[in-house]
Amino acid sequence: MMKQIHLKSRAKINLSLDVLKKRDDGYYEVEMVMQQINLYDNVYINKRDDNQIKIATNCEYIPVNASNIAYKAADRLRKTAGVSKGVDIYIDKKIPVSAGLAGGSSNAAAVLEGLNRLWDLGLSKNELMDIGANIGADVPFCILGGTALAKGRGEKLTAIKPAIRNIWIVLAKPPISISTGEIYRQLDLSKITDRPDTTALVDAVERGNIYDMLDNMGNVLESVTEAKHPIITEIKRKMVEYNCLGSKMSGSGPTVFGICKNYKRAKATYRHLSLLYRQVYMVQTYNGGNR
Repeated sequence: MMKQIHLKSRAKINLSLDVLKKRDDGYYEVEMVMQQINLYDNVYINKRDDNQIKIATNCEYIPVNASNIAYKAADRLRKTAGVSKGVDIYIDKKIPVSAGLAGGSSNAAAVLEGLNRLWDLGLSKNELMDIGANIGADVPFCILGGTALAKGRGEKLTAIKPAIRNIWIVLAKPPISISTGEIYRQLDLSKITDRPDTTALVDAVERGNIYDMLDNMGNVLESVTEAKHPIITEIKRKMVEYNCLGSKMSGSGPTVFGICKNYKRAKATYRHLSLLYRQVYMVQTYNGGNR
């Protein structure tokens, strides 16, 4: 009988992020193209003999109590499935925290997928995504993985088949943390004049035209976050200076990503930026889900 599950809990970037309106329920209506990347946390899930949920991690910045999103995922799945089993969850963090990369959401997604197998619940991916939508807006995408168009709060997903896979990307996170809620509260929808062309972006992804992708990418939260933290603007500028084809902020920030033509260009950008910032990563797009 299976007693332990190990999953790679992968990060995401936003190739585009558009905010359309504020909804009656207080959330924002968004339209985004999301892309999974091969930067990941290791999530280890073990059965317990009692009914407790225990969280442990190598990262001092995240809670290990009921406020942890991985704990919430385990508890929500347990209640939904009508079981009272316990579990030990260890999260080996590699994804930067509060970085706009959905690290916490990907941990929650891994827990839902792992416990579905460990407890032999037999839930479908769509059922897990429905449960995940009640935990966090990015959780369903982290279960789906790959490339997707996201609408609603981010939970209404349409998978996209990219014509180009394994695109080289450099990430740089400055030494600041961002509150997504605070960025949204400061967003003035009436002042947004530069929006991504989501339809054209999806078409470019499906055709495999990386230059058309770059022309149609965008993130309406950039102006808010950059106004508070000019270092983001500086990193974007440096990425292009160091041979990235284009650069954008992911999510509400502060992580910036640059798309590179090939491994050689990515490695050169990585080396330059590593001299300036501590958290720099060279990654590729990924289309295989959590494994």
